[in-house]
Amino acid sequence: MKITVFPFLFLFILNSCSSKAEKELTLHDSTHNEEMRAGSLSTPKETFLPENIIIEKEFLYDKHTLEDVYPYKDTTREFQWNKIRVYLAMIDSIQSEPSLWGILKNRSNKNGVAPLARNANKNKYNNMADAFGVERYQGIPLYLPEALDAPERYGWDGSLVKIINNPTGDTSELINIGTVAFEGEWKTPKKYVTYIADTTIFTKVIFVDRTNQNIATMEKAGNKWLVRSMNPATTGVHRPPYMHETPLGIFVIQEKKSKMIFLKDGSVQTGGFAPYASRFCNGGYIHGVPVNSPRKALIEYSPTLGTTPRSHMCVRNATSHAEYVFNWAPIEQALVIVLE
Repeated sequence: MKITVFPFLFLFILNSCSSKAEKELTLHDSTHNEEMRAGSLSTPKETFLPENIIIEKEFLYDKHTLEDVYPYKDTTREFQWNKIRVYLAMIDSIQSEPSLWGILKNRSNKNGVAPLARNANKNKYNNMADAFGVERYQGIPLYLPEALDAPERYGWDGSLVKIINNPTGDTSELINIGTVAFEGEWKTPKKYVTYIADTTIFTKVIFVDRTNQNIATMEKAGNKWLVRSMNPATTGVHRPPYMHETPLGIFVIQEKKSKMIFLKDGSVQTGGFAPYASRFCNGGYIHGVPVNSPRKALIEYSPTLGTTPRSHMCVRNATSHAEYVFNWAPIEQALVIVLE
């Protein structure tokens, strides 16, 4: 484990480590190393190092449950507990002191089309995107404090940010924010940021793994993080022009729909609905097995869950698991972390 300290920033670099058993939870080597960047944060204390995070299993939902490592075709897949520990340590650390949090919001450009970012170009979907691949459509402009002529990049709708030095009554158009999922302190117009209640403490976190196509829900209880469910999932697939990958990042549950109506690709006709949909980013929802028209009855499970990406940015689950998430994760008080 290596930790590098930056002003207002800490960087965790998780090296491969040996498998070991801890507190009823078997840990296994990750197939990838991972960096965790968090903006506008203080130096982490010893308490918040990943190796000091206590994880135990105490399920609230126990259907379709996967093991820590499980077979897939001629190989295995896993829950990347080492990476998850890094994120949990970061979450504990950033909440160790009182802070004001916000959510970047621009669903369907409701808060205005973002200005063209510096070095923006058309991406593989033929849409304008910044140098990091985040699209202008539904994006939030992030300006470097010393370069306000054009956004340096875009932020994803739904991203968690820290509000920095913006006292109540401040009438300036731009506010200072620190991004949590990647390094940086930025300025952005106030209209793109929704403040979270200052009493909010994030004790519920949903981890979505794009590499292993699984999902885990976790809840803080005392000094422990409890695993509440471990399930197969399906993330978004790259299939232009209609299907997008589920974006990596740290997001906040923004809204819920018991039935999220979707259209047929390239059409204005209703294609069906996805049950128990919890939106966390742009048009990305955690939801149950889609029900295609004219069918109306719910479908509990699909054998494609946990296999390969096939959704339209969304995270597809067994319908009863999506219902559990729908009821368990409160709006603007639960995080969704999408990792690789």
